[in-house]
Amino acid sequence: MNTTQNVSRTPGAVSFGIRLGALFGPSVFGVTAAGLALPEATVDLGVDAGTVTWVLTAHALALGIGIALFGRWSDAAGGRIVLTVGSGLLLVGTGICLWAPDLSVLVLGRLCLGAGSGAMSASALSLVGSVRPEDRATVLGVFGGAMALFAACATLAGGVVTDVASWRATVVLPALALLAVPGCWRLLRRDGSGRQVDLLGAATLTTAVACVVILLQEPALGLGVSTIVAVVAVGGAALLLLVFRTRRTSAGFVPRDLVRDRQYRGAALVGAGTYAGLFSVMFVVPQVLTDVHGWSVLTVGLALLPGAAAGAALSRTAGRYALGSGARTWAVTIATAYGVALLVVAPLSAVAVGLVLAASLGFAAFSVVQVVVTGLMTGYLAPEQRGGGLGLLNLTFFVGGAVGSATAGAVYAVAPLGVTIAVLAVFPLLGALGFLALYRPSRL
Repeated sequence: MNTTQNVSRTPGAVSFGIRLGALFGPSVFGVTAAGLALPEATVDLGVDAGTVTWVLTAHALALGIGIALFGRWSDAAGGRIVLTVGSGLLLVGTGICLWAPDLSVLVLGRLCLGAGSGAMSASALSLVGSVRPEDRATVLGVFGGAMALFAACATLAGGVVTDVASWRATVVLPALALLAVPGCWRLLRRDGSGRQVDLLGAATLTTAVACVVILLQEPALGLGVSTIVAVVAVGGAALLLLVFRTRRTSAGFVPRDLVRDRQYRGAALVGAGTYAGLFSVMFVVPQVLTDVHGWSVLTVGLALLPGAAAGAALSRTAGRYALGSGARTWAVTIATAYGVALLVVAPLSAVAVGLVLAASLGFAAFSVVQVVVTGLMTGYLAPEQRGGGLGLLNLTFFVGGAVGSATAGAVYAVAPLGVTIAVLAVFPLLGALGFLALYRPSRL
């Protein structure tokens, strides 16, 4: 499973990494930045705060599913068609969101934007496999650094755009990925393996994940008991059907050999745990800094930038040294360090600098783990399943992020801030433990 595909006439490694980051990075704005636009959207659309949360839920759901679906489609039909469809979805979604007269139309636009972001992200991940082996470490390091900067700038970008332009401009920030399309177009494959995509498997996975995300957001959405029961029933049935189909079909949408593969499951755990840690901290920290400490959104955004810069620098180092035998050590060490650091910061959570430190450590863990796991799995997966495999892996990461955010909201509502941050430390620690237990570098 260690086959590498070479592509001629590729740009320099640093330029390649920047292009990938510019294609994937704006997807982060779809949740963190858009969250700052919700208060104004609530007033403008005449809806309550719980209902308007669908603006975030719709994008997160479509993004996660889109990465998995378009990753598989990229394997089957080639990267250029995926980039074309993704560009169309971003344009359509942007137009709908800018025009939407009510919440239902706005949610439709956000679904299109999320799916388009998923296509862009899947295209970026598929391009990682086309990098020359001697350039891969540099490309991954720059890519991870770009992702850290996008994550850190999300709060700042959301606040500035909302103040300067409008909340509608903020919710369409994921469309910035369109600027990276010309630079990535010629790098993508024209054709793929020609294999059929398992549409039934895709549908069952989509339904199961949708139900999970809706249930995680239930406190904000305010669903009734009957609705919750229906969602559980539908989601449970979809999950059972997906498990049955995966067991019976070796080449289904969720490949049976990947589900059984210890390496792959270990990578999924450490990524999901790290995403959960970052997303949960980014859910709590900006709220506390603005509501309790009286910081402006601009001040919060600027305070987070140094941590993102440090994360970017660390990801460059990880990309350079962590793609060999030391990769397992890098991933386990940074995830463990993040969890331990959150436990240390928890008693200092009443101090603003402690909160900034917690978020900054999250950027470092996020960028390094993204670099290491993407690099390892790119070399590990066969070319014909690379796009789909990386797509499913990142879907797992984003579901982990959704679990982390939901947990942060639930715990923070009933417990002190210090206790909340200590609880959140469990996610990266469990991810590190799972990776340590499952991943065996000798198999590479």
